[in-house]
Amino acid sequence: MTVRNLSSLLAPRSVAFVGASSEPGSVGLIVARNLLSGGFDGPIWFVNPRHETVLDVRCFQSLAALPDVPELVVIATPPETVPDIIAEAGAKGARAAVVITAGITGELRQRMLNAARTYCLRIEGPNCIGLLLPHIGLNASFSHRMPIKGDLAVISQSGALVTTIVDWTASRGIGLSQVISLGDMADADFGDFLDYLAGDITSRAILIYMEAMTDAAKFISAARRASRVKPVIILKSGRNAAAAKAAMSHTGALAGADAAYNAAFRRAGVLRVNELRQLFDAAEILSAVPHLHGERLTILTNGGGVGVLATDELADLGGKLTELPAMTLQQLDECLPPTWSRANPVDIIGDAGPERYQKAAEILLADPATHALLVMNCPTAMASSEEAAQVVVDLASAHRRQRPRKVILTSWLGEDAAEPSRQLFAKADIPTFATPEAAVEGFWQLVRYRRAQEELMQVPPSAPEALQFDRAKADHILAEARRKGRTMLLEAKAKELLASYGIPVVRTLRAATPEQVELHAAELLRDHRACVVKIVSDDLPHKSDFGGVRLAIASAREARTAAEEMLLNVHRLRPDAVLRGFTVQAMIERANSHELIVGASEDATVGPLMMFGAGGTAVEVTADTAHALPPLDLKLAYQMMRETRIYGLLKGYRDRPAANLDAIAMALVRLSYLVARHREIREVDINPLLADEHGVVALDARIRIADEAEEPRRPLAVRPFPVEWERTIAVEGMGEVTLRPIRPDDEPHYVRLFDRISADDLRMRFFTAAPERTFRFFARMTQIDYAREMAFIAVHGDEVLGVARLIADPDGRRAEFAVIVRSDLKGRGLGSALMQHLIAYAKSEGLGELIGDVLAENTGMLAMCRSLGFTSVYEPQSNLFRLSLDLGRGALGSR
Repeated sequence: MTVRNLSSLLAPRSVAFVGASSEPGSVGLIVARNLLSGGFDGPIWFVNPRHETVLDVRCFQSLAALPDVPELVVIATPPETVPDIIAEAGAKGARAAVVITAGITGELRQRMLNAARTYCLRIEGPNCIGLLLPHIGLNASFSHRMPIKGDLAVISQSGALVTTIVDWTASRGIGLSQVISLGDMADADFGDFLDYLAGDITSRAILIYMEAMTDAAKFISAARRASRVKPVIILKSGRNAAAAKAAMSHTGALAGADAAYNAAFRRAGVLRVNELRQLFDAAEILSAVPHLHGERLTILTNGGGVGVLATDELADLGGKLTELPAMTLQQLDECLPPTWSRANPVDIIGDAGPERYQKAAEILLADPATHALLVMNCPTAMASSEEAAQVVVDLASAHRRQRPRKVILTSWLGEDAAEPSRQLFAKADIPTFATPEAAVEGFWQLVRYRRAQEELMQVPPSAPEALQFDRAKADHILAEARRKGRTMLLEAKAKELLASYGIPVVRTLRAATPEQVELHAAELLRDHRACVVKIVSDDLPHKSDFGGVRLAIASAREARTAAEEMLLNVHRLRPDAVLRGFTVQAMIERANSHELIVGASEDATVGPLMMFGAGGTAVEVTADTAHALPPLDLKLAYQMMRETRIYGLLKGYRDRPAANLDAIAMALVRLSYLVARHREIREVDINPLLADEHGVVALDARIRIADEAEEPRRPLAVRPFPVEWERTIAVEGMGEVTLRPIRPDDEPHYVRLFDRISADDLRMRFFTAAPERTFRFFARMTQIDYAREMAFIAVHGDEVLGVARLIADPDGRRAEFAVIVRSDLKGRGLGSALMQHLIAYAKSEGLGELIGDVLAENTGMLAMCRSLGFTSVYEPQSNLFRLSLDLGRGALGSR
């Protein structure tokens, strides 16, 4: 990932256009006209050896002939000319290019990239509509109009949709800051632009139209970073098979399964919408209202019917109304007519005037159970809708000073009668909607965004010691299978592999002949009422479809007969199938059990992908599954389970007890680590995983593997906890201390660390007064994605003694570091040990330099860093030293 020279693309001070033309209707003429009319105040040069002037502007023969260096070069010339123009632009000193030209593929594309790489010149496109930057008046595109200047950034993979968005937003008065047409993404892609826009002050939200993701790990890391500071909202096309096929033919990229995209978006903390209208509605509401602190909606209306419409929409979306407490109902009784609804929605009757709206809204905003208030109005001849609207505006203004601040939404129905009220709301930055359904949909976008932000904070922690993974045994099973040239683990071996990671399995015995089936059945039937016999064949993934499974066998002789009949059935139905014998296992019968499916696959876009849902032979018909990115922790596993319909049954109903949900979640966590740690695994199918109040047991399993050297697996989209960076050191007066990466569950220990650090030491670390000690601050410190950020903590028992942290720049060239140690432990070598550990990690990641600022009065830190090889430069105006360590020549060598 890199943002190098993207500022030359998105904030250029000068532009050259190669391909300017006077030919009517040509791209060269349209782009030239747009460049001149956009309002850009920097120099614009035209280049075309066949023209002396275009639009009365001089045309230069080449880029080399320009009087000065163009920071950005726009190219609309024949495909075969583009690589040489890129090389000429780089040699001139340009550092970014917009390549509008289509048809640059294969060897021509590589030549273009090679020419750009020499100068680190960044490319948008090729095959794009161009670049529109309303905040600086630059229209380097062939769009039919310039967007209104605003603060919403747009990134689109479709050039045609760019013009639609520009037209759609302009007609509605919505302003944009940047409009980026990605085209074929030969160089700069979603991840690059997201990372740049995360720190861009001209945009308050980032809106994306996506057809196919490139580099999922890069995208998720950038999106996580961006969505922490501003809303990132995605309209992803291709939700069904037909649309996905259309997207592939349009972009030439491989579109992954829609479930995989949903899993990636959730993990990145972004909000996905399904319509163009929702893209901008979501941006407006997320930018206009405060953070939603809960999901309970209260409705205040003067019309019972519209209250019912809003309630129906909320129920359809899966939301719930606030259950108003008795105290709130009593307060409403005292100020409302006797005929009011006495429930939520709060119907204050059609003749409600502004006073009634005011009293009811004040009570509901003070109600602790209410998280958001939707105020609605139907026009009547008995009261002024506009006066009621003014009351809501005044209340909202007063409520902005309260904490926690609650969300206020409005829906004034009608057309001409409602327009003045809507204008009042718009001026007061209060979201308003034309219909009850649209208002509830707006509220639901807030709920979904809140959930996305919560999931953003979930990072896979280290597996607790209680999980007791036997990684060595798993490695042995997989290595043995590879030596035998197998791509599918036989059922018995698949279960043995699952068991090595602590997933309960039913005992399974392998038999080569019907006679051995009889012997194994006799052994199992000593302890069980019945047994199961299955045929073993790589060619029969669904054995029951071919008579390859026999259940509830009560005698050894019956088991042998069943095996003999299976051979006949399979030979008759699938004579081409290669048979490898049989498995015999105990028949597990649990009266209250549920059949689940748990598995993993390799998605074309995001790599390994977990699955959970309703299992059994009808799994394809029920289609009740959820997906998530591995590795999982327990909270992520529960989130995954809650997305399925069967989760409601698993919680118990009527006289049926709840299943052991913790055991199910733990099985998901264990399987996720099995998949994450063993790159040979391509596909896992545990079906059924039997679950009841006593726990879980895998009855059947299929695992497909591949040789990683010959067929590399796509990398994990989310970087797992780097357990290999755990070390033990000796500290004076304390004994053994563990150095390890920080985990989300360290948050309470991190809080206690701050209790043991003096105010002066905190000032040395943060260059100001101690930071506000909120959950969000500590969560941000402990919940990192291990991609561009790393924090090592020193731990003794449950106590965190110190922390060393680095945050790498998007280029992966340098990282900023910080370190802090408990005040009462300074001078024992902890800070130095943490820094040495951090330096070793930075080198392993390929970083070239560590940098940091240290106050001049922090003499202890300065002395420690200098002893480790850091150089320092004093900055007198800020009274600090700028420290730098060349990781190729630092004191630790190349360790």
